[in-house]
Amino acid sequence: MKNLVIVESPTKARTLSHFLGPEYKIIASMGHVRDLPRGEFGVDVEKNFEPKYVIPKEKIKSVNVLAKEAVGVEKLWLATDPDREGEAIAWNLLQVIGGKSQPKVGRPLDESYSRVVFHEITKEAVLDAFSNPRKLDDDLVSAQQARRVLDRLVGYKLSPLLWKKVKSGLSAGRVQSVALRLVVDREREIEVFKPQEYWVVQAELESQSEGSKGKVFEATLIKIGAEKAEVKNKEQADKIVADLEDANYKVLEIKTKDNHKFPNPPFTTSTLQQAGANKLSFTPKRTMRIAQDLYEQGLITYMRTDSVNLAPQAVDAARKFIETEFGKNYLASVPRGYKVKSKLAQEAHEAIRPTNVQVTHLRQGFGGQASADHQKLYDLIWKRMVACQMAEAIIAETSVDVSAQVLSSKFKVQSDGNYLLRATGQKIEFDGWYKVYGKPPVKEQVLPDVRANEMLDLVKVNSEQKFTEPPARFSEATLIRELEKNDIGRPSTYAPTISTLYDRAYIERVEEKKIAPTPVGKTTADFLVKYFPEIVDTSFTAGMEDDLDKIAQGKQEMAPTMEKFWEPFAKQVEKVAEEAEKMKVVVEETDEKCEKCDKPMVIRYGRYGKFLACSGFPECKNTKTLSEPTGLTCPTDGGNIVMKKTRRGRTFWGCENWPKCKWASWTKPATTKNTEKKTESTEKIVFNTENK
Repeated sequence: MKNLVIVESPTKARTLSHFLGPEYKIIASMGHVRDLPRGEFGVDVEKNFEPKYVIPKEKIKSVNVLAKEAVGVEKLWLATDPDREGEAIAWNLLQVIGGKSQPKVGRPLDESYSRVVFHEITKEAVLDAFSNPRKLDDDLVSAQQARRVLDRLVGYKLSPLLWKKVKSGLSAGRVQSVALRLVVDREREIEVFKPQEYWVVQAELESQSEGSKGKVFEATLIKIGAEKAEVKNKEQADKIVADLEDANYKVLEIKTKDNHKFPNPPFTTSTLQQAGANKLSFTPKRTMRIAQDLYEQGLITYMRTDSVNLAPQAVDAARKFIETEFGKNYLASVPRGYKVKSKLAQEAHEAIRPTNVQVTHLRQGFGGQASADHQKLYDLIWKRMVACQMAEAIIAETSVDVSAQVLSSKFKVQSDGNYLLRATGQKIEFDGWYKVYGKPPVKEQVLPDVRANEMLDLVKVNSEQKFTEPPARFSEATLIRELEKNDIGRPSTYAPTISTLYDRAYIERVEEKKIAPTPVGKTTADFLVKYFPEIVDTSFTAGMEDDLDKIAQGKQEMAPTMEKFWEPFAKQVEKVAEEAEKMKVVVEETDEKCEKCDKPMVIRYGRYGKFLACSGFPECKNTKTLSEPTGLTCPTDGGNIVMKKTRRGRTFWGCENWPKCKWASWTKPATTKNTEKKTESTEKIVFNTENK
């Protein structure tokens, strides 16, 4: 065999096989072939922080197969992903194969291998990569190794400390602990927030001008005399309303301008995960899993990237498609480019985009096996790419300032009887890139065609009480945005970081798509802030990211970077282990009694969310699923339908009178009538729910 090509996955191997001839044999490594050991520290801090890599037990068989296949090959091609992680996999492959096999004619393996890098799995890109191979990038390998070592230094030393001082089964991490602190700090801001009352006063006005006669629009109070209108209570609002009900209204000024709305740049990993969460309700992990499928099928470019750059040929193809499908007036006047903000954008040269803009439905290029999720995410990527080369949308924005002059000589409010109100409207003059999305992201509000100095008739004055809102809880999308803004982590870390926070029961999903810290999460964050403030400090962590980036760029060495962090950190770990007291995790008590020992049941948190546990633990280990009311009635016995979770976290709906009543459903019942139709088919699942 002349050529052996190694990639990470079987899917990627199958896709590559379409482009390389029979003289190439393509096999999959199934991801990483070596890692730090699971049961020991695995880093020699006395020898320049040298990592001790081992082959995991579950990888030994596949590594032996790889080594066997490599025996006698004339050329070994390492075609792993085009980033730090892929470079590290390629380097480790070379180490394990070199130690287990001998190349043909006795040449050293480092002379008979080539590293090939492509950012899309298309024929043109693959053949170009194989025509222009290179050797391994030692700087990228060192950068990935430095991150892995640093994560081990932090996690392996801090996690056991948390088990001892907070609760067993917890973990700490260089990125995850900062993310947890962000969530906890936001929750604390919400807890101390004191809402302030304010009132909004609006007047419904009717135009008398020809062509607009009888049309009513709403104007909001913005000034009282010369001062900004700040209405803080009902008494003040009532006085203003009384004044405005006794006033003449006249149009003072009309301003109209065209606002050009430009499209967003194509997706990076971060913005794709945010869009997946906001538009599709996908978790970051789910988004990345689907994107990986699309990439390995050759449908999109590499999905881990900080870059918004686009290849010229991709821009040309998109522009031709736009002109053909939408018309020349929908085409941006010049090819649109976007500036790279990330320091590491050189790792992946392009944004996430379709490899072929002509493919709009995945049955055209997915072997007929695309799921609805694949299509939905592909649609997001495709539309974002096409939109970025379309003409800007033009929104005509109008503001109408209206004066209200109080008629009575005794004003209720000291304003010299002068009030200023403003009405705003907007209308889409040209939809531009909105067209590719079908539905515009703006709501039109067209004002009557009034004239300056025109007198208006008052229809009604309204006042509404409102309160200032606390800072919003993070959603998964906004947490990713916050991490990116603070330069915490990198594209490949966002999804696993959030997954770990859920797995450790540090955070939970609350209303809508929001996330909140659990008592365990709060206590863990408090412990880390108290004893390891630098580990959870955004500036410090961003500085460490910068150091790691310099290693990737060949500007800094790994050993001194690790030493600078390790020495003070190790001393602090020893000090805290000896001196810190165990922190108590607050638990929420309930009115429910344990049926085994009659002690109160409390709410605790596990990997799959909340559950009820006996407060007598460990003497009593009774646990129960936690039910949430739905307001629906069971069609079998008239009891209340409640929402529960199995021990593996799968949600189901059942009768509160279980086990006497065995009605249950995997799907959320919309009405009692709907549940009646499901009764027969869903009763069977009740006894198996704990094992699902």
